[in-house]
Amino acid sequence: MGYPKLEINIEKLKTNLQVISNLLKKNNISLAMVTKAYCANLDIVNELVKDKNLIDYLADSRIENLKEMRHINIPKILLRIPMKSEVEDVIKYADISFNSEYETIEKLNEEAKKVNKIHKIVIMVDLGDLREGYFVQKDLFDNVKKIQDLYNISIIGVATNLTCYGAVLPSEENLSKLVNIAEKLERDFNIDIKIISGGNSSSLFLINENKLPSKINNLRIGEAILLGRETAYGKKIDGTFDDVFKLVCEVVENKEKPSVPVGEKGLDAFGNKPVFEDKGIMQRAILGIGRQDISIDSLYPIDKDIKVIGASSDHTIVDVTKSKNKYSIGDKIEFLLDYGGIMTASTSKYVKKYYIL
Repeated sequence: MGYPKLEINIEKLKTNLQVISNLLKKNNISLAMVTKAYCANLDIVNELVKDKNLIDYLADSRIENLKEMRHINIPKILLRIPMKSEVEDVIKYADISFNSEYETIEKLNEEAKKVNKIHKIVIMVDLGDLREGYFVQKDLFDNVKKIQDLYNISIIGVATNLTCYGAVLPSEENLSKLVNIAEKLERDFNIDIKIISGGNSSSLFLINENKLPSKINNLRIGEAILLGRETAYGKKIDGTFDDVFKLVCEVVENKEKPSVPVGEKGLDAFGNKPVFEDKGIMQRAILGIGRQDISIDSLYPIDKDIKVIGASSDHTIVDVTKSKNKYSIGDKIEFLLDYGGIMTASTSKYVKKYYIL
């Protein structure tokens, strides 16, 4: 096994899944397990779906990942609103897709008609985070009228997305608006709304505070399963692990050097003009991993006396001056990751994946 490598503790991940699934089921909420952060890696997914009672839906933003999971007998949701260019694959590999544009839904209907399928859709509602979804209710209801004339499309639910773009927190107030829209669709349009999806891992704190509207019956959970925390405030969830994913990197250089570059400064490799604090001479270790592989801001050294000070595309520089460990060439330095770190490390083909069963 080479380096850098991403270690994934499958048993700890299973425990996290069990805890989250139990929490949702106690509150009559279905679980859409989001697989996108680790690219729906089948070495992970196949282990997690062994107990099919834990997961109600598999959800991902990329149709390529749903295609990889087509052998798994669990309904699959395409989370990202579809591109018109991919509607053929959406009909083929997604049981349900989230949508906010009539023009695209019309194309989905045409493709579903070709293969004699009824494609299920969930209507996205923008409650203020200003990412995808209908923001003006009249626009939503006018489009629903037109969608009802598409015989190969079935509206089965409504959903919203919060905290991803605008960092708007889910609340009893804004999620009640989603419930009200669902009730109006049932009452005025005679639509059987099966899914009222109240967001992602950031909505979990509302369960503990007894503020999640009772008619919210689905959540799309990724980060809470991976990192054992809700994402509105970053609070750890009891009984979960926060060290499922660990990045292990190799030291390729370790020298004393100044803390401020010497010479006239221009732009760095990414077009930025960095600013440096003069801390005198420091012990600087260079690791064989860079921005092409990982989001550097997502690295949290397990050795608390190490500080990440910068990176280029291929190298990451860490200050080991205060570390009690004396690192040699070839030694390994380990990091925990946040959600962005898991995504980038999982996506990079240059980061090896190692599974602890």
